[in-house]
Amino acid sequence: MNHSIKLRDLFQNRWYFTKRIKGLIALLKFVKNKDLVDSTSYPTYFEQQADLYADNIAIKYEDSLITYKELNEAANRVANYLANKGFGKGDTIALFMENRPEYLIYKLAITKLGGTAALINSSQKGNALVHSINLVKSSAVIVGEELIAPLQDVKEELCVQEPHYIVPDLDTLILAGGDFDCGVNIVKESLNSSSSNLAVAATLTGSDPAWYIYTSGTTGLPKASVQKHNRTMKALMSFGNLINPLSANDVVYSSLPLYHITALSACWFTAIHNGAALALSRKFSASKFWQDVDKHQATSFGYVGELCRYLLNQPESKFEKNNTIRTVTGNGLRPEIWDEFKSRFNIEEINEIYGASEGNLAAFNIFNLDKTVGMCLGSYELVKVDEETEEPIKDAKGRLIKTKKGEPGLLIGVIDDLTPFDGYTDPAKNESKIIRNAFKQGDAYFNTGDVLRNIGCKQLQFCDRTGDTNRWKGENVSTQEIENVSNKFPEVLESVAYGVEIPKTNGKAGMLSIKLNEHTNKLNGKGLYDFLQDQLPAYSVPIFVRIKDELEKTGTFKYLKAPLKKEGYNLNHVEDPIYVCLPGEKAYQPLTPEIATSIEFNNYRF
Repeated sequence: MNHSIKLRDLFQNRWYFTKRIKGLIALLKFVKNKDLVDSTSYPTYFEQQADLYADNIAIKYEDSLITYKELNEAANRVANYLANKGFGKGDTIALFMENRPEYLIYKLAITKLGGTAALINSSQKGNALVHSINLVKSSAVIVGEELIAPLQDVKEELCVQEPHYIVPDLDTLILAGGDFDCGVNIVKESLNSSSSNLAVAATLTGSDPAWYIYTSGTTGLPKASVQKHNRTMKALMSFGNLINPLSANDVVYSSLPLYHITALSACWFTAIHNGAALALSRKFSASKFWQDVDKHQATSFGYVGELCRYLLNQPESKFEKNNTIRTVTGNGLRPEIWDEFKSRFNIEEINEIYGASEGNLAAFNIFNLDKTVGMCLGSYELVKVDEETEEPIKDAKGRLIKTKKGEPGLLIGVIDDLTPFDGYTDPAKNESKIIRNAFKQGDAYFNTGDVLRNIGCKQLQFCDRTGDTNRWKGENVSTQEIENVSNKFPEVLESVAYGVEIPKTNGKAGMLSIKLNEHTNKLNGKGLYDFLQDQLPAYSVPIFVRIKDELEKTGTFKYLKAPLKKEGYNLNHVEDPIYVCLPGEKAYQPLTPEIATSIEFNNYRF
């Protein structure tokens, strides 16, 4: 959908720009003050806010209320305990926990002692979990009681085997819980630790790492992007001042996972910068969403595109009527459902954003315009990309070709002193994301892997992803990780994973083309599903499976995915057997014309 923005649209929405002038000035003042950027860290900033808004509610969770002072003191007890155990600056501590207030307490505590928090995806298990913890050479693991089982399953393969610090699945500001056979109850052990701020926090600089946020990529396993304190503070100032400026009386509701950059930036950063409250949900529930909003009297919430579609698919609720939401902030709201979403839930302001945890540029919809991710901060270009190879197209001189207005193109961002590329922990992975000599000798650009278009007045609109990663259910899905797992299934000889579109869904549903071994002539639909479900996060398990006699490759032994993506699960174009796992089912079954028609008419809610 090519939505066009005209100059008059900007003037019609000038109130939203005027509203943000003060915030923009504050943001630029901070960013341009190099000494301030270099000397401000996440923990010292939070301590400042905890003094300023001591008695304000910081977190609402179920029936619990936690003030800024209480949260800061709880984090200090944990940080002082860990410091006394020998942990400090330079240590990485893996945080493996579901959404609850303790996640934010322990994330803050780790940075207070000068350490780096590795924010592990709470749905990981098996090899991916081992990889994520070991990749950053974790010195310890802090695990929520609710996730002990998957950690115990792989404990012998971890770089750090004991002690594991366990956070009981309780309201730990009230209850400490008992002992654990498989680790130390850190809540119980830190009860008598000092609640004073740690001196080491004041010695941190902007270039020190605050945490690692994991992103799926073409390598198949998660990559750890480095989030330095200066990057964190710029994001905090951007969201709190410019993107969604709130008051101390506001309540931001989040059902997004706290290891996700959107939950941290769009929800938590916005709240603490303004002394507002974060209303936290353990997990996203479409049926209870508006009930939670009503309970907490939330005035804003964070989203990813899939969340918005799920809410639209729900029957009307009495709680959504006359709801208290004014603004929403997030990424991935598709243009085709934008109007319906805004109208049905009476959303006044949609702060659509674009960015990546490892990227060096971001876009913000500060004008409250429809169907746009807004203007990009930083220098960038949109360049033509080959639909077959998904690589940038070069001209006769070997330079990239810029797209015209309205034409989809690969988004690449200039790498310079103002917009550096901090990248991943692995330098080799960094180089794979850099395009050198793009337009002239010596230049360097970050390859976002995303296709966007300029729809007028420098407003960008998201179109699609390229490469071996696609988005599904609000997550980046690594196709190579799926291939690595499926190839271990005894009946599979080789496999290719990719994303395909299902009508009226956001992102790309997973599809797997496989070649069975010579001793197998029929897919074991139940066996393959159980195997994939056991090894992969739920959002990564493919929806469709196609059986092929041969998987085509290039001369350099790369699988040809473009034709497979184009054919999808269209039975009119595909003679191979195709299987599908329908919502609520736990096995792959043959895709019949009747089922395919029902999918096309959106009779199933994937």
